[in-house]
Amino acid sequence: MGLFGFGRKKREAKEAEEIKEAEDLGAVRTEAEEGESAAETQPEQTPAFPPAPSAAYEGRGEVYGPWDVNDEDVPDYDEYLDLGSYYLPFLLGIQLRIKANRKTGQVLGATVTFGASSLEIEAFAAPKTMGLWDDMRADLLAANEKATEKEGVFGTEIMLPVTLKGGRSVMTRVVGIDGPRWMLRGVFSGRAAVAEGPETDALNKFFADIVVERGDEPLAPRDLIPMHPPVTPKQRRAAEQAAEAAEQGNDKRDVPGKPKGPFDSDQQVQVETTLSRGPMFSEVR
Repeated sequence: MGLFGFGRKKREAKEAEEIKEAEDLGAVRTEAEEGESAAETQPEQTPAFPPAPSAAYEGRGEVYGPWDVNDEDVPDYDEYLDLGSYYLPFLLGIQLRIKANRKTGQVLGATVTFGASSLEIEAFAAPKTMGLWDDMRADLLAANEKATEKEGVFGTEIMLPVTLKGGRSVMTRVVGIDGPRWMLRGVFSGRAAVAEGPETDALNKFFADIVVERGDEPLAPRDLIPMHPPVTPKQRRAAEQAAEAAEQGNDKRDVPGKPKGPFDSDQQVQVETTLSRGPMFSEVR
């Protein structure tokens, strides 16, 4: 899941279709007409993120993310890091840690660190007809008498104190976003949990830009959506080229730059810095 059939550039396809329809109807304007039209009508501006704190998070899949791969306005995620159940966007300066089962090696989640803040990300399967976050939030409140609710940029959020090794207690901010047959949970800690500022805004935006791929596997509600070790855009493109060459009957060994696959041991411990805009993730543990 998430390796082939990737990166459907819906926005570009939609624009190309509109241009073709305009040409078929003979609706080609002169430069002067286009200039007058542009002066008369300004494009609609997308509301800035994050929105004002509120009890409900509105506009997911239309104005804001986290996005589903099948949302009409899903952003182009070709340059995102592929983890199977979700795709992580670019943010300069973050570090990535992968949580995996020690015995099986199964990937269970990911945590990104940015400055003095961190964000743990997990994607869960959810029922078709209802969301999951309300029930999970109620469970968190019932399990910890010190947990409290508050209005936040992602709707109703949970402030949850967590006791670390050594007895020190830290405050975390837990958010949940319901999507089509999935729920994405984020646990913010450090500055992003308790204070406003650049780090908090950056990680809020990072979480909202994630693209989720639920897949077609039958999963029970609250099951983690299956993940795999990180696959960078460069590795994904090389794998796609190898698959195309195989379909054409070429010898796979002759494909230049052919990766060993997204599950080899090297990729489980390191993510290459392949983006032209700079390093995507500086560390994977």
